[in-house]
Amino acid sequence: MYGGDEVSAIVIDLGSHTCKAGYAGEDAPKAVFPSVVGSTDQMDVDDTTSKCKLYVGSQALGFRRDHMEVFSIRWYHLLRMGSLLTGIWLTAYGIMLSEPSSNSQQQRERTAELIFEKYNVPALFLAKNAVLTSFASGRATSLVVDGGGGSTTIAPVHDGYVLQKAVASSPIGGELLTDCLLKSLESKGVMIKPRYSFKRKEIQLGVFQTVDLDFPSTPESYRLYSQRVIASDIKECVCRAPDTPYDESSYSNIPMTPYELPDGQTIEIGADRFKIPDILFNPSLVQTIPGMDNFVEIASSARGLPQMAVESINKCDVDIRRELFSSILLAGGTASMQQLKERLEKDLLEESPQAARVKVLASGNATERRFSVWIGGSILASLGSFQQTWFSKSEYEEHGVSYVQRKCP
Repeated sequence: MYGGDEVSAIVIDLGSHTCKAGYAGEDAPKAVFPSVVGSTDQMDVDDTTSKCKLYVGSQALGFRRDHMEVFSIRWYHLLRMGSLLTGIWLTAYGIMLSEPSSNSQQQRERTAELIFEKYNVPALFLAKNAVLTSFASGRATSLVVDGGGGSTTIAPVHDGYVLQKAVASSPIGGELLTDCLLKSLESKGVMIKPRYSFKRKEIQLGVFQTVDLDFPSTPESYRLYSQRVIASDIKECVCRAPDTPYDESSYSNIPMTPYELPDGQTIEIGADRFKIPDILFNPSLVQTIPGMDNFVEIASSARGLPQMAVESINKCDVDIRRELFSSILLAGGTASMQQLKERLEKDLLEESPQAARVKVLASGNATERRFSVWIGGSILASLGSFQQTWFSKSEYEEHGVSYVQRKCP
């Protein structure tokens, strides 16, 4: 127990798409913002001495600035950028930090060293994403399917520990699906105008005219970021996993679904509603989308969700396989896709051994699925029995950074 007293904790989940931060014991994070930053200066994410001004959060990024580039910042880089995190935590709080299930020993030690040396926190605990998701659901053993923005990870958890040898990952995540939808719409002549590129004038009561604006000093990265925000909303509003594997001929006459773009244009979306989500089950579909040539090689080597899940379970001990098949947890933003739970369960019933009782579980609340890692951390760090588990600053100073492996297994 740190200093003989309980440590108040801040829980941080640095996702590939969204960062979440808040106080342990609360139901939802206080701060939620995109895992991207804007900068009008030259920026090197590997340079810890960089003093460039950063624009963080949806509101700051939503305001167009001349020459503002947008950078996607991944897990460890977020920690290194003090200007991004200084306002989130204080030295009076312990930090419960979620980490990818595949984090190496070296990455964990670098993280612990950085947090103690740069942020001077009194205590730290590193917890695997899959363990926190499993904890949030009240299960000690489960197979966690985490559909993140940058990737999809499947990790078996047994008695509160990730079975590292059986962790499976795929580069197919929510951001790739968004890009596929964006490119597919463009190939059909639908051009998504970023919000900054036009203004709407009311020329008479209830009648609006769209006037295009020209900002030649807007970088391509910011234009693409602005388009992706809109394409992501389209995806979340109209897309759903098909009941059966996507087939071009079967879905060619599917009823169209309307969507009103910010510029007032209403578009009709047909087969793409089902084709884009089915990439999670059949990554080779990426090859059929114009403009996605750079991802064809990645997609061709990726496996679908059911295959990944079965392979992961088969790498575990025989004694726990049945329990894993019956406790498959969906988590992450992509897991909120309509009908994903039902389709995954259906496909797993076909792929799994006959004796297996397959059950895919997902919270009925999309927010809980999206924030499951953070919620698990909030519950865990608020328990009185957890206090003796912290990796304290004094232990770091006495035993060194390698002690994190013992304190945070």
